[in-house]
Amino acid sequence: MLEQLRNRRSVRKYKADMVPQEILDQIIEAGLYAPSGKGQQNTIIIQVTDQALRDKIVRMNCKIGGWEAGFDPFYGAPAMLIVLAKKDWPNRVYDGSVVMENLMVAAHALGVGSCWIHRAKEEFETPWGKELLKSLGIEEDYEGIGHCALGYAEGETPKAAARKDGRVYYIK
Repeated sequence: MLEQLRNRRSVRKYKADMVPQEILDQIIEAGLYAPSGKGQQNTIIIQVTDQALRDKIVRMNCKIGGWEAGFDPFYGAPAMLIVLAKKDWPNRVYDGSVVMENLMVAAHALGVGSCWIHRAKEEFETPWGKELLKSLGIEEDYEGIGHCALGYAEGETPKAAARKDGRVYYIK
């Protein structure tokens, strides 16, 4: 596990090959087992592998981020897992962040590249985002925490930068 944590890096260039559903299911399961405040499990995960919906999310994310049309803030990843948490839950960002970490570490362990992509909060505050949740039968109010872009890395996975000194303090 420690080796997986040391070697996982964000991937920013993906092959078009789709990750098989059985692998996506394992990654999702890892996210579902993330710790949560008071064990409430107030997060949800939406898998997006539909090309048309993926492209719509890319365009929205690009617009929110202020990039020019044609830029792909998901770096060509063919799949994404969107993590949301109940909006009225005080631990929503923390709980959702732990889910995101579990997703990325599990993906790495299974040979799949990943990258945390922001702006899910803004996407799901739009009428479009609220309608998407409603179309899935999700009636409660959720806040987008992040997108986990998933796919097979195109080229070499980046190496870890040296760790900065002076980040740990001891009280014995």
